[in-house]
Amino acid sequence: MRTYLVVVDDSPEAENALRFAARRAVKTGGGVEILALIPPSEFVQWGGVQATIEDEARLHAEAVVAGAAGTLLAESGVTPSIVVRQGDGPKIVREMIDANPEIAALVLGAASSGAPGPLVSHFAGTDAGALSVPIMLIPGSLSREDIDRVS
Repeated sequence: MRTYLVVVDDSPEAENALRFAARRAVKTGGGVEILALIPPSEFVQWGGVQATIEDEARLHAEAVVAGAAGTLLAESGVTPSIVVRQGDGPKIVREMIDANPEIAALVLGAASSGAPGPLVSHFAGTDAGALSVPIMLIPGSLSREDIDRVS
């Protein structure tokens, strides 16, 4: 089954990427895998404080992913796979693509203004030709109707 890997956070451009991936999955009989990334934690001298910071980051990521999955299911009927991982974003994305041959494309949302995020910069820049799947960059400036039209 063709699977679209979407990296989500609580940004509007991530919502656009998820909508695009869901619509493509429906049209191609595929699926969606949602990935929420938790940045690596910086060392904090007191272990309890660091554990609390990591727990809060994980809870936030899980809430974002749960909301995204609910929206995806309600709007498209697609039940996504959900993954929450902590660490270096590009490395995790590459590991997931390498581990799952059903992933057909990496779908990322690009901000409508300002500098691109770290994943867009990485995969559309220095590492653009190194992935084994296409990268789909969904502009943050697209409306829901635009996404529906182009997907």
